[in-house]
Amino acid sequence: MTRLGFLLDSQSCIGCHACTVACKAEHDVPLGVNRTWVKYIETGTFPDVDRHFSVMRCNHCDDAPCISICPTNALFRADNGVVDFDDDNCIGCKGCMNACPYDAIYINPVTNTANKCNFCNHRIDQGLEPSCVVVCPTHAIKVVDLDDPADETTQIIARSETAVRAPEQNTLPKVHYRGAHQAALDPLSTAIAEDGMIWADTTASHPSAAPGGEGVEARTAYTTAHQMTWKAKVSSYLVTKAVAAGMMAMAALLVLLGHGGEQAAVGVVPPVVAGVFLAATGVLLVWDLRQPTRFYYLITRANRSSWLVKGAAVLGAFAAVCAAWFIAGVVGSIGSLQVLAAPAALLGAATAGYTAFLFAQCEGRDLWQSPLVLPTLLAQAVTAGGAGYAVMELAVEGPDRAVAQWVLLAGVLATAVLIGAEILSRGTAHVEAAVAAMTRGRYARQFWAGGVGLGLAVPAVLVAVALGTDAGSWAAGVAGISAVAGMWFYEDSFVRAGQSVPLS
Repeated sequence: MTRLGFLLDSQSCIGCHACTVACKAEHDVPLGVNRTWVKYIETGTFPDVDRHFSVMRCNHCDDAPCISICPTNALFRADNGVVDFDDDNCIGCKGCMNACPYDAIYINPVTNTANKCNFCNHRIDQGLEPSCVVVCPTHAIKVVDLDDPADETTQIIARSETAVRAPEQNTLPKVHYRGAHQAALDPLSTAIAEDGMIWADTTASHPSAAPGGEGVEARTAYTTAHQMTWKAKVSSYLVTKAVAAGMMAMAALLVLLGHGGEQAAVGVVPPVVAGVFLAATGVLLVWDLRQPTRFYYLITRANRSSWLVKGAAVLGAFAAVCAAWFIAGVVGSIGSLQVLAAPAALLGAATAGYTAFLFAQCEGRDLWQSPLVLPTLLAQAVTAGGAGYAVMELAVEGPDRAVAQWVLLAGVLATAVLIGAEILSRGTAHVEAAVAAMTRGRYARQFWAGGVGLGLAVPAVLVAVALGTDAGSWAAGVAGISAVAGMWFYEDSFVRAGQSVPLS
């Protein structure tokens, strides 16, 4: 058995970038993206300073989260242990980019597919070494067969003090560093000074990262920029499916309370609204793909360990239940609605909450690993259900307006408690940096003014007014609109802040 990896000798590296250039030439890597790059950091205080070089690339992990999350098996493990990729299978979902704790994957702007270091497997198959190994003038890059104890490089690793990047992620990386300064391997231990970097555009550091700041040991002198992958479309999809799930959960609750005979408010309008928002969810998901015409690969080439595939199945099952509910509502079959109530509520919860398990597969984003993500998504679905009914009842008379108002208030209060627990709890350094970005950094305004103010405070006050007056439907309706709008601002700050922490 063969299990290939790299030994990167930072003591020998001179920062010449020959490996980067050779990799680009070998694989025709476009400008602006890299499979391999060299990071420079500087330690000490003038005049006693040192510069350290470290080669950055895919770690070909034994437990590779990019393989697990890839919905179409575009990322796979070759027989020699290398994590390789197949452009023809990739739909450009970018899940692998958030799953990788090493910033090693990029979207090729020419092919719109995910690419990365693949160990020059086409050369390995011909008995040749990777191009970066061939051109390195100081032999700082060495191939190692970690399953061969007689391998010379394996013996070097065995008798030397080596390190790997982000060992706490438990991905079992197969790229070992010898003589690397620890700060070079931990992106939160370095910072970009205000005067920028040499030969590169300045990229933003994490909120507390400034030379001399807490936890910062070195200055980043050179690195590469990595673009944020999931943005407004993902934030919007979290809200649209919450509305769909919440509307059907509310309808199921009203059926259980004995209001199944209310044809419009319970039998017809909720599945129509849910169907519209489910359709919007599907449009957003496909629109966010870099290869949208391949969306059906989620079915034809499915990796069933990926929560992108499982989520698609949940959405499909929920859509089927919504369609059955609509038919039962149109024909006025109360018995059918009673039978469908439990599946609608359970699949609604699954629709709202499955993203927590998808986020859990994104090993590179510690903020998203919180156990509070699932209950928060469910609380938001409760909020969205109450909000949807409060707005609906401005046009369609519901069986009991107070029910929707109390549900909306309960959802808002539960969400507020969960978000408060999220930002006050302690976590890893990556979590702390992401929370700082969300609450004190570049996303603070949309989090506090949008997510907390518009999404929680305003609806709570308006629902209290609605419950305390005889004609509070307009206050409740405005509260519902405010809650859903604020939900989007919170989700957008959460999604972006989770990706704001540097990984390389």
